Amino acid sequence: MHHHHHHDDHDHEAHEGHTPEAFRSRFALSLLLTVPVVVWSPHVEMLLGYTAPVFPGSAWIPAVLGTIVFLYGGLVFLRGAWSELRARLPGMMTLIALAISVAFAFSVVVEVGLIDTEALWWELATLVTIMLLGHWIEMRSIDQAQGALQELAKLLPDTATRIDDGREERVPTTELRSGDLVLVRPGESVPVDGVIREGSSDLDEAAITGESQPVSRGQGDAVVAGTINGDGSLRIEVTASGDETKLSGIMRLVQDAQSSRSRAQHLADRAARLLTVVALVAATATLTAWLLAGAEVDFAIIRTVTVLVIACPHALGLAVPLVVAISTTLGARNGLLVRDRRGLEEARNIDVVVFDKTGTLTLGAHRVVSLTVADGVDEDDALRLAASAEADSEHPIARGIVQSAEERGLEREAAQDFRSLPGRGVSATVGGATIKVGGPALLRSLDVTPSDALRQAAEAAAERGRATIYLVRDDHVDAVFAVADKVRDESRAAVEALHQRSIRVAMLTGDAQAVADAVAKELGIDTVFAEVQPEDKAAKIEALQKDGSVVAMVGDGVNDAPALATADVGIAIGAGTDVAVEAGHIVLVRSDPRDVVRIVDLSRATYRKMVQNLWWAAGYNVVAIPLAAGVLAPWGVLLSPAVGAVLMSASTVIVALNAQLLRRALPRTGTAT
Repeated sequence: MHHHHHHDDHDHEAHEGHTPEAFRSRFALSLLLTVPVVVWSPHVEMLLGYTAPVFPGSAWIPAVLGTIVFLYGGLVFLRGAWSELRARLPGMMTLIALAISVAFAFSVVVEVGLIDTEALWWELATLVTIMLLGHWIEMRSIDQAQGALQELAKLLPDTATRIDDGREERVPTTELRSGDLVLVRPGESVPVDGVIREGSSDLDEAAITGESQPVSRGQGDAVVAGTINGDGSLRIEVTASGDETKLSGIMRLVQDAQSSRSRAQHLADRAARLLTVVALVAATATLTAWLLAGAEVDFAIIRTVTVLVIACPHALGLAVPLVVAISTTLGARNGLLVRDRRGLEEARNIDVVVFDKTGTLTLGAHRVVSLTVADGVDEDDALRLAASAEADSEHPIARGIVQSAEERGLEREAAQDFRSLPGRGVSATVGGATIKVGGPALLRSLDVTPSDALRQAAEAAAERGRATIYLVRDDHVDAVFAVADKVRDESRAAVEALHQRSIRVAMLTGDAQAVADAVAKELGIDTVFAEVQPEDKAAKIEALQKDGSVVAMVGDGVNDAPALATADVGIAIGAGTDVAVEAGHIVLVRSDPRDVVRIVDLSRATYRKMVQNLWWAAGYNVVAIPLAAGVLAPWGVLLSPAVGAVLMSASTVIVALNAQLLRRALPRTGTAT
């Protein structure tokens, strides 16, 4: 998987094989060399009131080691500045390079004896070292976010068993091609995307779809790489391997998110650009003012250099990248894959969240949502009988009844003489009784009438747009089931949480108005768009945006792609089932609508931290630059480069710690890759 090359500092490092480790060693070595530079600096000796051991050549320690630190540690920043200037976009790197080059040149001039003052070797060395530390932290946090990727990558086995003319051979997964036949034994993970040709089994797809229950798959069903096979042995025909699999698609998304530099990053670079200008203007003004005031040339130059060295905002260099890196990592750990960071940044301003109903707010599968029984009939018995009779039927509503019974833990009984009654339902013999299950048409054909209680229940269900299914035992109506697409338990909590954050909630669906209204009422949803054709979804989003509202759309990405792309924040749900999530800014690994709320929270927290950090970093300069320039010199207050460097380091540490506090923004929840 390759980075797209934007011109940014990570990238130049990426080219030169700069891993976080390389940065760490660069930082470690610079730190080692910086310690003696500091210890043998006359200025520090004076400040702290000690005398370093003197031996032949000890006076040269700061100059020699300081130069090495500048050349070895500072090289990264000089290269970075060169690329920024080539791209005519001076930013962070330019500012750092400016400060360290000025400090270096000044120190050389002092060392040669052209100006009689203190050289800045120890400030230079600490400056380079701290900036390397910042860079290493940033690289590492970006790397941790990619750790989420490595976790995903581990799901793919390295080798697979290929079947060739009945012979089995272990081959590296990378050698598999479309059309190959692969054997997957019980407990192994599926190496490719493919279709089952022989065998059936329950597959654990949790890592990919977030679906916690194993899913049964048989001949002709599609399987996805990275899922784990249950007890059956499967022969799978490869449809996609290597980079074409769903899993690689998900991994690419995470990768793109990491390398998408967000507007926030530009925010930091803009601040740096501004500071570069401020620093140069302040420096020029300082030099001119002191010379006009008749100060010594040496004194004027020292003040000017101090301004330039102090203006280098370590804190700024750390502020935004750290926050961004931490928020992306936090997101990935919590099953929120940020594809485009603009989506995450915009999320804090959302006014309306539009949910696609089927599969997002609901399970996207039928379930018995209510059941009413005649006098003297047990609810569990009624459901068990209905499920036993329907066991062989392929009809979605029948499947829903069977699943509902399974979810209640009811054992089905064996059914004999199963017949399908076209257009009416099914009939079968269960435990000696003739059982018929079907809709209103079944009752009409049998000419039986349900009791009043059952009839009222049926009417209530029909009003809410639910299918009504009757259970008839030996020509007596025993029960009525209301079958519908079941609302997810998490949906209610999600809608409430969004309302608490004063965000309106709308629902978009192709379903009938009655069904949509019933769901909306159950969940407390504000606005309902029902009977909407897939191609009109985007238009509905635009209508909501008319009054300037920031709209988020949550959908499954397949037929919602245009709507997701139109929305200010597109959130694609269920990353695993379909990486047709290219349209969404953020992909939810789990199909849990509550994750939408967590996106809003993460976005708000991230923004708060950025602004705090930028203010802190900038505020420090507002105070430090005038002091360094010597505004208060007449009152004996002069900020020496040394004290400036210490203050600067302090502000950097504060910003770094503040960024780490972001981790509190998302309480860790259940499993997420």
